[in-house]
Amino acid sequence: MEYLDLIMFAALMAAILSGFPVSFCIAGVAVIFAYLGWVLGVMDVSLLGALGQRAFGLISNTVLIAIPVFVLMGAILEKSRIAEELLDTMGRSFGQLRGGLGLSVVLVGALLAASTGIVGATVIAMGLIALPTMLRAGYNPAVASGIVCTAGTLGQIIPPSTLLIILADVMSNAYQQAQYEQGKFSVEALSVGQFFAAAILPGLLLVGLYVLYILIRGAFRPQDMPAADIGLARPSRAELMGAVVPPLLLIFAVLGAILGGVATPTEAASVGAIGALLMAGRKISARPRLIFLGAGALILLGVLAGLNPVRLQRSDAGAFEWAIGGFYLSLAIAGLGAALMALRAGIQNGMVQEALGSTLTMTAMIFATILAAGFFSLVFIGLGGEDRVAHLLANLPGGPTGALLFVMLFVFVLGFFLDFVEISVIVLPLVAPSLIVMGHDPIWLGVLLAINLQTSFLTPPFGFSLFYLRAVAPKDISTTQIYRGVAPFIGLQIVGILLVWLLPAVATWLPRTLF
Repeated sequence: MEYLDLIMFAALMAAILSGFPVSFCIAGVAVIFAYLGWVLGVMDVSLLGALGQRAFGLISNTVLIAIPVFVLMGAILEKSRIAEELLDTMGRSFGQLRGGLGLSVVLVGALLAASTGIVGATVIAMGLIALPTMLRAGYNPAVASGIVCTAGTLGQIIPPSTLLIILADVMSNAYQQAQYEQGKFSVEALSVGQFFAAAILPGLLLVGLYVLYILIRGAFRPQDMPAADIGLARPSRAELMGAVVPPLLLIFAVLGAILGGVATPTEAASVGAIGALLMAGRKISARPRLIFLGAGALILLGVLAGLNPVRLQRSDAGAFEWAIGGFYLSLAIAGLGAALMALRAGIQNGMVQEALGSTLTMTAMIFATILAAGFFSLVFIGLGGEDRVAHLLANLPGGPTGALLFVMLFVFVLGFFLDFVEISVIVLPLVAPSLIVMGHDPIWLGVLLAINLQTSFLTPPFGFSLFYLRAVAPKDISTTQIYRGVAPFIGLQIVGILLVWLLPAVATWLPRTLF
């Protein structure tokens, strides 16, 4: 009975590894151990009365509302095959260099990460498009597989990302709990924007490490990544601008609105979804020029309204203000017309239906897991698990540094078996408050954990990126080659964690400057 909380955690690991749907495993284990705790007299079952409050808190959480909209944005970009255009253009731009194709895959992965944030879609797209091209160019199969897997996981650390949104909510709650424990009742909260800002430089740091590794390996082992003669002309400046500029504008609109304090993450996600729809419509609509003009009208409206806002409800509004308001209204109508044209083309093409189905599936999975994890943590706390975790961390050798090192290693090992959602909503709420009470900066801590959780997509045997690539890779590429290919990049991930650990300003400078 004394170790019922530990037995509960072990039972959860066993249930998840059984292959049964994760959310049902979490909730089922919680039900069984709540009953056992009540029967054995070690848990006050009235604690479960808070379950309804937790469920209501989840569905009314304004931060998490951004998740389905960001997922929709990424799904639209995936289904409209914009990734294919980017990969083709970048591959023809860098393919003639040693390691050039690998370099283009990493850069495209970074662009797609900042515009879609969906790891599975990015890995599958690049596995279908880039991997065969790299193999035809003579790339070592293990190296090519490792590059594709790793570039696809950038969507977890480069904002906007689902992981960062969930992590921001978890760390904000942990920070408030830590402040209460320290006797502070006028508590501060953390925002999604702060975590987005904190993750930008570490994300670019990882991209730089990948690029440096590819260039060095291409120089010292050219047989692994030879220069590619793909038989296609290098793209013209117009082609390059047409492929790269729209995603960059979308990234600027979404992240700029959040980091600039113009919009909340949910509002910025809506802007991103409309932008993705317009980008897709420009490709599939019969009238791409009209959609392009409508998109330009919306961009112009955003810039002008920010520089010169008009408030027509004021009593001193004159003819000039009404004229500007009419001009803004005409720009809004033009943008709305373009969005409706793009939506109609997407529905006729079937792209919108596929994107909505994909969004519904992923959103249901995430929210069901979070809801079940709330139930699990409630029972775990009732069995004394939270006190055990706090006592364990407080008594580890090395003080706060030793406790953080233990948590990072524990999360890294869990990443071999569990998805980032399960780790984020089950494990982190138990350990994060204690680490913050020990003096660790919550934003810096969140970024370290985010990079660690990103690594879980690459670690065998259950790394999700490995499964995604295995599903689309040619049959002559073995699973062992994929595992061998990601090993150096797992090492680079650890180097990235160490750099952020030793240089906290990499994660904390930008959010402190902006917020």
